[in-house]
Amino acid sequence: MTDMNRVCIITGGSRGIGAACARLAAKAGYAVCFSYISNPDAASAVVADIEKAGMPAKAIRADVAHEEDILALFDAAAEMGSLKGLINNAGIVAEAQDVADYTRERLEKMVAINLVGAILCAREAVRRMSTKRGGNGGSIVNLSSAAAYLAAPSQYVDYAATKAAIDTFTKGLALEVADEGIRVNAVRPGLIETDIHASGGQPDRVEKLQHLVPMKRGGTADEVARGILWLMSEEASYVTGDSMNITGGR
Repeated sequence: MTDMNRVCIITGGSRGIGAACARLAAKAGYAVCFSYISNPDAASAVVADIEKAGMPAKAIRADVAHEEDILALFDAAAEMGSLKGLINNAGIVAEAQDVADYTRERLEKMVAINLVGAILCAREAVRRMSTKRGGNGGSIVNLSSAAAYLAAPSQYVDYAATKAAIDTFTKGLALEVADEGIRVNAVRPGLIETDIHASGGQPDRVEKLQHLVPMKRGGTADEVARGILWLMSEEASYVTGDSMNITGGR
């Protein structure tokens, strides 16, 4: 591949919102390099879809909780062309619990993936995209959550806290690199139909809670991805430091 390729890195790109972003990024003309953890078949299916769209794709097994995996992901992307975008999507929830029942191990894993990993990925993107560091500029979109302001009591307060931290990080980094050719924004998805709810022990969470949404339904991964790709695009060229709610009004 040539350096003329615009490359987008997506963490957690084999399923849900990440996979939807990967497919839309390819349609927008990006070569896509994405990470996955445990499902190579799903990752291969996303690669096949991107290649059908006529764009290069790589799926790299990488856990953002480990810095060496992050560096390997960015090295793989560098082989494809010039980094122009990062979608900081990888994240986890744990089993719904009261704070009084949390373990230290749960909290350390939550923060390592949802916060530290996202910041390290953004660091690597800035090092490559900053015009002050020899880059050509680009865009970072971080995945926050409506939980950042809803707080998820008796469910995922720790998850919500990491997403509130992502909002603050997004604003701070955006201001820091605003004159270096990099825009930094976030999206806050609401109740979205993905399998993250099953991983938290509540596969029917959307069905149970959609009555709380003014639009009376859960959102789709594609609806979130469209917002993310808009923020990545030149149509959002004067938008930075913003956190966009994609919540059906909640």
